[in-house]
Amino acid sequence: MILEKMAVGPIESNCYILGCEETKEAAVIDPGAEGNRILDRLQQLGLNCKQIILTHGHVDHIGGLGQVQEGTGAKVLIHEEDAVMLTDAGKNLSTFMGSGIKYKDADRMLKDNDTVEVGNIVISVLHTPGHTPGGISLQTGDILITGDTLFAGSVGRSDFPGGSHNTLIGSIKTRLLNYPEETKVYPGHGPESTIGAEKKSNPFL
Repeated sequence: MILEKMAVGPIESNCYILGCEETKEAAVIDPGAEGNRILDRLQQLGLNCKQIILTHGHVDHIGGLGQVQEGTGAKVLIHEEDAVMLTDAGKNLSTFMGSGIKYKDADRMLKDNDTVEVGNIVISVLHTPGHTPGGISLQTGDILITGDTLFAGSVGRSDFPGGSHNTLIGSIKTRLLNYPEETKVYPGHGPESTIGAEKKSNPFL
């Protein structure tokens, strides 16, 4: 499996390229900005992006979606409870950044416990609301991609519309912390961590 992180945009949101080495199929997770840079990296890696998976619908995670979709023809996947954020510039917060980003409806609405296949890789979808109503984390093997739910030493904000701190902490404790301590955490911002490290030292948990 290929997993590459790219920090994109002014607040350095983490975009992930996840690729199957056997089939060369890939998914781009959270193309927050710099769509052309993401496309260039896909080409350099020799990967064919078939799907774009969004952990949630905030502008710093979807800002490069249009460029990546246009450049690849990939399907767009988002949890059903965040789907409206693709088409509503107020809900995805881009209005407040002066950009007013709107896209068409997603190609697939995800639900808890769905699976997404990327070549021979199977990704499990975990509904982890709190940062947004439809926030998700993605698990494959010993990897968790947690979006803006869980960070190294911190947790996501819950003061945006639809956010709930209690819901967020509940999502982390019931859906993420039950994974083995060696499970790697790849968050929506900042450095990687592990479930064990977050259990021991995350002050919010």
